[in-house]
Amino acid sequence: MRILVDMNLSPEWVGLLKAAGIDALHWGSVGARSAEDAVLFQYARDRHLVLLTQDLDFSQLLFETSGSGPSTVLLRIKDDLDGFVRRRVISAIRQHLKDLETGALLVISEERVRIRSLPLQPPPGATSP
Repeated sequence: MRILVDMNLSPEWVGLLKAAGIDALHWGSVGARSAEDAVLFQYARDRHLVLLTQDLDFSQLLFETSGSGPSTVLLRIKDDLDGFVRRRVISAIRQHLKDLETGALLVISEERVRIRSLPLQPPPGATSP
C-alpha cells in the first residue's frame, strides 16, 4: 500500500509515514499544485494509491462516482502535525490496512475513527435528489 498525501497537508507527512513503515509521496512531487481535486482523485485511483487528505470534497467524489477507489483517509483534525494526531493517524492506518487495500473511506477525528467500505452507499431510507 502506498499513500498519496494531498496538497492541503504538509509534505512532512511523507517522512512521518515512511518512518512508520508506510510508503508515501506528496502530490506536490508528482502533480501540479493547482490541480483540481478530480485530477488528484483520478491519479490516485489509476495508481491504486490511498489518498490522505483533509478535504471533504474527496469523500463527496467517492459518493458521487459510486467509486471503489481510491481508498481515502480523511483527517477531521485541526492540528495535523502534533504528536497526538500523528500517533492517532498512523495507528488508525495500521489498524485498517486490509480495509484500505480493498477499498475504504477511513475518517479520523479527535474523538473517533470510522471506516466505511467502498463503494459508498446512501444511508438506509435516503432518497436521491
